[in-house]
Amino acid sequence: MKKPSMPGPSAQGATTQVRPRPGFPVQLAAPVQGAPARKTTIATPSAAKPAVAARPLPTTPGVGMDSRAVRAAMIRKLQAQGVSHPAVLAAMGLVERHRFVDTALVNQAYEDTSLPIGLGQTISKPNVVARMMELLCEGRTEKLGRVLEIGTGCGYQAAVLSQVSREVYSIERLRGLHEKARANVRGLRLTNLHLLFGDGMLGFAQGAPYAAIIAAAGGEAIPQAWIDQLAVGGRLVAPAVTGAGQQHLVVIDKTAHGVKKTVLEPVLFVPLKSGVA
Repeated sequence: MKKPSMPGPSAQGATTQVRPRPGFPVQLAAPVQGAPARKTTIATPSAAKPAVAARPLPTTPGVGMDSRAVRAAMIRKLQAQGVSHPAVLAAMGLVERHRFVDTALVNQAYEDTSLPIGLGQTISKPNVVARMMELLCEGRTEKLGRVLEIGTGCGYQAAVLSQVSREVYSIERLRGLHEKARANVRGLRLTNLHLLFGDGMLGFAQGAPYAAIIAAAGGEAIPQAWIDQLAVGGRLVAPAVTGAGQQHLVVIDKTAHGVKKTVLEPVLFVPLKSGVA
């Protein structure tokens, strides 16, 4: 779904106590009623210095396509769809989406469509990834601080988030996808990205407070743990089922006086589940 103080947004007159980054490895709290505590597996580089500026990533052949050209075409399509934040567009252009899909689907990697990644999960459409990140970055010209992602999946959105954030913790409940994400990002040398295996509904309290939280799965409500782990002045973007019984994109802004919830457009994400598998 840091060591230096988190540069995330802050509410006027509010102060946020920043915890030191947890040591590795760590252990998540026991998932749910009666379930045994499970050890958290974290894929993290030996040097975990926050990124200061976006840099070119190692590239791979486009498997029968000019990856740079098709990524540029994808960016033009995103702009036509209304995405305008420069840092978000730059990040989407840097990360090669075809790295994160199966070889049989690589020719569809830059189309605006979700694709299966195994275990009943999908990689989100580029437009959805860009839209949610633009909401996180709205009104900001500097990088986000410490970010928590719920639902690593194949690792694509986590890699893009690493380009607009100083530090990213991404948690996945399905071991098979966690391992796939580790393999997918291994060659990118993203020193500010940490992949965790655990129950995303519990968040990751050891890394809190977060400047931003983003979720790639939707439940009946936003878990209270996520709101508790969000910093004052921070923003959470996630799909959730609203009163109408349909999933919508929901934005939660946390202030010194409470939380403000904004319901946006209808979306369709995989269901949010507890526990690990």
